[in-house]
Amino acid sequence: MNTRRNTRRSFLLAFVSLLIMAVPAFASDADLDREMRLAAMIGDTETVAGLLDQGADVNSGSTFGKTALMDAVEGGNLDTVALLLSRGADVNARTVAGCSALTFAAENGHYGISALLIERGAHVHDRTRAGWDALMISARYGLREIVEQLLFRGADPKAADKDGRTALMQAAAKGYPEVVALLAKHGAAIDARDNEGATALIIAADNGHPEVVKTLIGLGADLNARDELGATALMWSVSHGFGEITNMLLAHGADPNLQDNDGTSALMEAVSSHHNAMIRPLLEHQANPALTDAQGHTAADLARASDNAEAIDFMRQP
Repeated sequence: MNTRRNTRRSFLLAFVSLLIMAVPAFASDADLDREMRLAAMIGDTETVAGLLDQGADVNSGSTFGKTALMDAVEGGNLDTVALLLSRGADVNARTVAGCSALTFAAENGHYGISALLIERGAHVHDRTRAGWDALMISARYGLREIVEQLLFRGADPKAADKDGRTALMQAAAKGYPEVVALLAKHGAAIDARDNEGATALIIAADNGHPEVVKTLIGLGADLNARDELGATALMWSVSHGFGEITNMLLAHGADPNLQDNDGTSALMEAVSSHHNAMIRPLLEHQANPALTDAQGHTAADLARASDNAEAIDFMRQP
């Protein structure tokens, strides 16, 4: 895999180098700008400097507003980034999608570059068109060092994107318990809700991340919080057959008899989805098989309706 990636990168470098060498002496300003961005992309600092000396605009952008600085940042080319900044590159320029040099650094895990950008005045609160700031992006990718760096520089751990998801929720969704704990330590709201009413615990349970669930439980997350469907973390875990998470939630006191907006309980969900391994722990933690859903069906009724013979046997046991 690495060999293939390196081969593709070598090909790109060679191709871009040929394009740069092909620039005629009478190139227009637009040509110079384009070639400068290409040189920045591959970290050819010497060529970038030469093109700037010839009159290239350090802050020129592509059709999508991407500048040479952003190209250099995305490629992890620290020397080129430093040169561009020294020659007047706008550290807070934005693409048409609202991306900045700092969000590119956060997305690609370039810790040293992000530190330099912040030192040169990069705005830690700027957001992309999707509403993501650098903290949310680095949390989503589990980049603990950059998350810590941004928090130290004043990034807001309570900020949310257009879907109402905070950096902590992003980390929970992708399975990064250390990042979740770090954000909580710096004031992130554990039980904040996104636009669908989901908390970080619900999100982690739904995505099957037991270590994140464990971390959130330890931080005091509300085990019985409900989303806009009325579903709890336990219901989502059971619906996917996540045994480790289900057992963990039950062991720490999650209520197995809560029902969602359709009257479905965790036991009914286990039966209907044929996740029969969930039935025994639910019953052992006092799940009530006599509960009825909005249609008046019990868990046993649902087992018969779905031809779940194993579940029917469970229901018959005293």
